[in-house]
Amino acid sequence: MGEAVIYTDGACSGNPGPGGWGAVLRYGSAVRELHGSDPLSTNNRMELTAVISALEALNRPATVTLYTDSRYVLDGITKWLPGWQRNGWRTAGRQPVKNLDLWQHLVKAMAPHEITWRWVKGHNGDPGNERADELAREGIAEALAAAR
Repeated sequence: MGEAVIYTDGACSGNPGPGGWGAVLRYGSAVRELHGSDPLSTNNRMELTAVISALEALNRPATVTLYTDSRYVLDGITKWLPGWQRNGWRTAGRQPVKNLDLWQHLVKAMAPHEITWRWVKGHNGDPGNERADELAREGIAEALAAAR
């Protein structure tokens, strides 16, 4: 299994509002950058979309170190997911899980990989996180331009 390092970020202009996501993938000496947009989204949906898109961009199973500045994504994966699945995709308070479609998609995208999740403080000078943020903002700009 090869090793990949991924940085992801999502952003919105307003929440909800036009959204963008970005990802930086490093696989050996290769670097690939991805970004996308949504005309009306939330920050959490863009954060999840960035992670899903990055994992799906890997051509084969990999050992992945994935950096996110989203506590929502990190806590969802590392703390809440097992309980949600056990409870039929309901929270501890018996409410439906928000962004269920993306969480289920993420579970499938994670399946072929061995992932170590890492939190990185956003806007704190980490080059991978800063670039993922720039890419997410490109996505917002594209969403805004498409709306004109």
